[in-house]
Amino acid sequence: MSIAEYIHSLKEPYINREISWLAFNERVMQEAEDKDNPLIERLKFLGIFSNNLDEFFRVRVATLKRMVKYKGSQKDIVGGTPDDILKLIQNIAIKQRRRFEKNVREIISELEKHQIYLLDENQLDKEQGEYVRDFFLRNIRSHLTPIMLMKKNEFPQLKDKKIYLAVKLFFSAKEDSSSVYQYAIIELPTEMIPRFVVLPEKNNKKFVMWVDDIIRYNLKEIFYIIPHKDAKAYTVKVTRDAELDMDNDVSKSIIELVSKSVKKREKGAPVRFLYDEEMPDDLLQFLKKSLNISKIDNTIAGTRYHNSKDFMNFPDMGQADLVNKPYPPLLNKKLNNYESIFSILQKQDVLLSFPYESFTHLIDVLREAAIDPKVRSIKITLYRVAKHSAVVNALLNAVRNGKEVVVVMELQARFDEESNIYWSNKLIEEGANVIHGVKGLKVHSKLFIITREENNGLKYYVNIGTGNYNEVTSTVFSDLSLLTANQQIAAEVNQVFDFFNQNYKSGKYKHLLVAPFFMRDRISALILQEIEYAEKGKNAYIYMKLNNLVDQKIIDLLYKAGKAGVKVKLFVRGTCSLIAGLKGVSDNIECTAIIDKFLEHSRVFVFGGGGKQKVYIGSADMMKRNLDYRVEVLTPIYDKRIQIKILKFLDFESKDHVKTRSLHYEDFNRYRRNDTPPNNRTQIEIYKYLKKENA
Repeated sequence: MSIAEYIHSLKEPYINREISWLAFNERVMQEAEDKDNPLIERLKFLGIFSNNLDEFFRVRVATLKRMVKYKGSQKDIVGGTPDDILKLIQNIAIKQRRRFEKNVREIISELEKHQIYLLDENQLDKEQGEYVRDFFLRNIRSHLTPIMLMKKNEFPQLKDKKIYLAVKLFFSAKEDSSSVYQYAIIELPTEMIPRFVVLPEKNNKKFVMWVDDIIRYNLKEIFYIIPHKDAKAYTVKVTRDAELDMDNDVSKSIIELVSKSVKKREKGAPVRFLYDEEMPDDLLQFLKKSLNISKIDNTIAGTRYHNSKDFMNFPDMGQADLVNKPYPPLLNKKLNNYESIFSILQKQDVLLSFPYESFTHLIDVLREAAIDPKVRSIKITLYRVAKHSAVVNALLNAVRNGKEVVVVMELQARFDEESNIYWSNKLIEEGANVIHGVKGLKVHSKLFIITREENNGLKYYVNIGTGNYNEVTSTVFSDLSLLTANQQIAAEVNQVFDFFNQNYKSGKYKHLLVAPFFMRDRISALILQEIEYAEKGKNAYIYMKLNNLVDQKIIDLLYKAGKAGVKVKLFVRGTCSLIAGLKGVSDNIECTAIIDKFLEHSRVFVFGGGGKQKVYIGSADMMKRNLDYRVEVLTPIYDKRIQIKILKFLDFESKDHVKTRSLHYEDFNRYRRNDTPPNNRTQIEIYKYLKKENA
């Protein structure tokens, strides 16, 4: 069953969350198939597809498997039982894998037209063979630790996210059932060596080789001490359950508990097993038995290469026409005149738009605060930060300059736990006050507040955004970030930080929408208000730009709004359980998605307000987890100029006929394109708009 067939078979107007996510990842695959994209960028989209799928199995499929094991929560699943959904996921994943491999073959064939060749170990000439052997001896061999798989040895723990070669050593010339053989396993050292190695050019031709094949070429070098006639190597990969199982030991700190849980994750139950379809059956059955692969684990045969996320780092080969044209981050004109940022914010709010504008502006705010003698304190929430974080370094500098620095560090940001523990310890060592989130909730809000002593007393400067304080991801994630000196908003941001410090103080909010206390009710009230305006014949509309729309109560309200005549326009990049264009249910709802070179990540909410338009931005998606189990903040945009700018961005998205897909019932996941110009492309239009504004 295809995703479209699944949607058409539904008896209720809700797409299962996992199937909708697979539809999102299919849109990523479409970018790899789009011949208007440069060839190497198409390969990188295949890498993104693969990386996304790994995380999906580690998190979502693992959750479904636990539901199958502990059958009590089956009733909570939309679109079928966990068992049904797992079977459908397996079916879709196998079809997508075949499509993926077809795309790889086509792109590699296209690269050959540009004189770029991917060679395997059987395609090397003598000169190339000598180069590969020398490269292996100098750069790879010392990092390899082959393990012989014998009955008396305990089978090694195959790590999540790693790639292995399962080796079969033959001790006779025959390679049949009568031959004597032994098995071994080798972990590829991809943290030490790039997955793709560029070989020397020859006759104006360029050559690339998988590191897997370099190791295959040198198997005799690896097993020289063991007399054998031949050796064959087959790729295997295990994806493991990534859920953190936290102990309830009150004698341990949250850092100790999370650290222990991260280590336990390495031994999580397998949820997917990928292997080379050419692997002999005896070796396959041996591995499955040794790894305790069960019937409900997704077992997928494929080509000889796995961990295809490494396509994201495929070398650019020095050919500009094979990669995207660079769009250097712009400097915001308002913040680029050597004037104090605090003086600027006293006069006007500033909206930053990443990655089109430079993230260094936010770092500059923190740097200025760190050395400004009038600044008393900086309070900030951190969810995911860069490996060499300029944000944290600015905070450390502020501590050294005698400022009070309060950092709310979310230790349970999935897959960033170890990084966040590292930076927590660094901040604590310097004397910052580090708060490790809130028990039972994740702190996902993106905000900081700076307290400054001025002539008329203390004044507050606030940042509220849609994306992480991470200068690396800010170059590829499309986000919005508001800088304001609005003291009413600042007072409520202070209340949020009071809650982090004293969890019984939830606060009262007139301006901010704060989860998990009030956001659901406030969003619901705003939707109901639009319904009331529509019923009175007033111009009523709702625009939402989100990563994910899954919460059934919010979806039901949007269905109700559409039926009442409210114009509902949804831009949902990722998972969307709502079905647009369903007769009698959502005829008045438009829903689209954009996948392009930058990841659409901002969250925007616009309500017509009966002529008094309301615009919000912030960190929250419309999911139960965001509304009920996370600390999220949406801020109103009061500056009319900024409101107009945000609406302009949404207008660009509405008119996109290059990268937009329809999420409507009849043409689900199809590109929305014009046969004739203009073919507007949102991300390019936004860049051009901001370039003109900042000229």
